Amino acid sequence: MSPELNTPETSAPETSAIVEVNQTDAIVEAEMPGETDEVKRETKALIEAIRKRAQDEAHSAEDLAKSAGDFTREAYLKLIRQAREAIEQNKLFDKDQIEKSAQQLQGEAEKNWQALVNEVTELSDRFSEAAKAAWEKLVPPSDKPPGE
Repeated sequence: MSPELNTPETSAPETSAIVEVNQTDAIVEAEMPGETDEVKRETKALIEAIRKRAQDEAHSAEDLAKSAGDFTREAYLKLIRQAREAIEQNKLFDKDQIEKSAQQLQGEAEKNWQALVNEVTELSDRFSEAAKAAWEKLVPPSDKPPGE
């Protein structure tokens, strides 16, 4: 192993990431006990994406403050506040967009359902015609009118 891999700086983030994932797992499991594994998995992925974005914003703010040359406590706090506000103001879920998507899904589902019904009806008609044709081939027409 290289000496870089054994430094506290490189092992702390790895441990921190494991703790964060375990915390996310615990929160999702506690808050969503009746949900499917897929819903839980996607929720965990969303939380992790939000967490990663927040960390990236914080790191960007820190890097920007360091690169500016005056890494004062006030400058750092200002940048961190700006990053937090940017994350808080960023709408992750637009209610109107979700509603529009739900309506679009419902419309697609109805259209697909109608297409399925039409195909089943057509298939039923074809089976009925085939059965009628087979019956006419198997049973010769009688000279007697029906009912006599």
